[in-house]
Amino acid sequence: MASGGSEAPGIVVTRTPLRISFAGGGTDLPAFYEREFGAVLSTTIDKYVYVTVKRHGEFFGEAVRLNYSETEQVETIEDLHNDIARECLKLLGAKPPIYVSTVADIPAASGLGSSSAFAVGLLNALHVFRGEHVSAGQLAEEAAVVEIDTLKRPIGKQDHLIAAFGGFNLLRFFPDGGVSVEPQRFGGDVLSDLFIHTMVFWTGMTRNAGTVLEEQQRNTAARLDELRAMRDHAQALQAGLRTSFEPAAFGSVLDDTWRAKRQLAGGISTDQIDKWYDMALEAGALGGKVCGAGGGGFLLFIVPPERCAGVRDVLDGLVELPVGYEPRGSRVLIPHTE
Repeated sequence: MASGGSEAPGIVVTRTPLRISFAGGGTDLPAFYEREFGAVLSTTIDKYVYVTVKRHGEFFGEAVRLNYSETEQVETIEDLHNDIARECLKLLGAKPPIYVSTVADIPAASGLGSSSAFAVGLLNALHVFRGEHVSAGQLAEEAAVVEIDTLKRPIGKQDHLIAAFGGFNLLRFFPDGGVSVEPQRFGGDVLSDLFIHTMVFWTGMTRNAGTVLEEQQRNTAARLDELRAMRDHAQALQAGLRTSFEPAAFGSVLDDTWRAKRQLAGGISTDQIDKWYDMALEAGALGGKVCGAGGGGFLLFIVPPERCAGVRDVLDGLVELPVGYEPRGSRVLIPHTE
């Protein structure tokens, strides 16, 4: 529910985290969870999408300006080519003149949930710009409406939920359309140990997740065993982390879930990705996967610290992305409220 009462600010800046999904991705698609429940184990990381919203000045020649990797200067919101920005602005009844700008820490279409983070961050900014403060659940629901219902993208709900809520969560998706967000609380050094053992590498390949996911949804009936296994992997990883982080066990489950995921659609892996993956395992990685839908983006590995140098050496053509834990979801940076 939106809560009003505060004065609408002249400028709003939000910061929304990206995410790593360890297991269960794909079971958040309705083709699977409408048959039986899905589960995803996911965490937000310290890489972000930033969104700025302000009233556009009267001295500019256009009523609407949108800056991202391109710049759009148009007279009406309906004229915008960026479909997420256009539909978010329409959903909340934004009125020109308006200025929107976004920048991210990593490229789009890279498997870390950037498009959904943009949708959540923009909606958050627009609500605050109107003097409203809304719950994480409402932000996730509205972002899913934009991407899934309005734009008909063949994606699941996990990215909207994790971007809005933040933290380390087990997400469950039920046949009636209901979802649960179960924050994970770990004792001792479990979380820090996990991130110490996590290595992420940029393949340099971007891909259209929709193409991969459309094929995956078509193949669901024939791949129920693999999807059930991936759901169970998410729950197994979550159960293991309750007491300790065991690198070999965690890496082994990631390897199992990656091998199952590769069976879901033809474009999830490539010969080059398979080569990099095998090289990393030979150099000491305990398991891993491609982040997101597959076909490119980022490679994730679980690696003992003493073997990290060896993995870097064999993957010396790839850029490493250092990642840390982000406990919070989409938040407002300006106006500062803390």
